[in-house]
Amino acid sequence: MDGASSAPTAETLMRSRFTAFALLDTQYLLRTWHSDHRPTDLDLDPTRRWTGLDILDTERGSLFDTDGIVEFRAHYSHRRVSDTLHERSRFVRVGGDWLYVDGDIG
Repeated sequence: MDGASSAPTAETLMRSRFTAFALLDTQYLLRTWHSDHRPTDLDLDPTRRWTGLDILDTERGSLFDTDGIVEFRAHYSHRRVSDTLHERSRFVRVGGDWLYVDGDIG
């Protein structure tokens, strides 16, 4: 694998990816995305300001699991309008590294 992250759990990786979105760190986001689902590049909107993250639920994704789900609500503002993104994200652990696979937005 590409030395993705040292996150001990799927939730920890989710939190670090939220921070990466807030910091526009596309390198980290791509590195922590499973290669079977990773886009070739990311075009993040610098006018979108990520302001908070609520973890709503987790399934598996612990130190001893190989897969997990993290449901979250991410808060952001864009052009002075506040909104949220709600997603159930899927993660897998490959070679000891947690990776984001995909998610269902709802």
